[in-house]
Amino acid sequence: MSHAEPDAVLLEAIRDGDPDAFDRFVEHYGDRIYGFGLKVCGEREDARDVSQETLIKAFEGLKGLREPRALRSWLYRVASNACLMKRRKGKFEPARELSLDSLMPRDPEAAAFEIPDVSRVPEGEAVRNELRRTVRRAIGELPAHYRIVLILRDMEGLSTREVAEALDVPESTVKMRLHRARLAVRKSLEARGAVDGADATEGAS
Repeated sequence: MSHAEPDAVLLEAIRDGDPDAFDRFVEHYGDRIYGFGLKVCGEREDARDVSQETLIKAFEGLKGLREPRALRSWLYRVASNACLMKRRKGKFEPARELSLDSLMPRDPEAAAFEIPDVSRVPEGEAVRNELRRTVRRAIGELPAHYRIVLILRDMEGLSTREVAEALDVPESTVKMRLHRARLAVRKSLEARGAVDGADATEGAS
């Protein structure tokens, strides 16, 4: 994905009807939106559908967007809505969906937990791949609205404000959903033996 072109320049080209603007838009955001769709949907076919639908719909709608700062969060709003619509169609329902209440740890310090950075795991590639699959399964079992918040905040790197804008919810709702999603994922990883109490909170912000 190219990061060379600022959002403000790209948005101006789109508004001006630049014939190359769509290709530049896809180059800039295509991989990111596909990756987001894959994390949320869990299937490559669904992620491709979400990516194509999002990029076309977003490009058409961006001509009316006046604030470059809002481009990223607005784009993720379109992508999030596309993912949720696919879930309602039942194309990739998980085998089970976790009950957040049943997964809440008793330790209040668990709120500091963040998704493990697999690239920092010192063991070999096989161990890292297994941890990656375990984390993906744990996230995939979250209810959709919690999973999307977790992915946007912890994996896509959006700020709390940007996540709130993308999902059109208050920041307090984002914080609540993120808190509960992190706790649920922590508990799920502990149950699978992927992390222990010490590892889970180490290095968390």
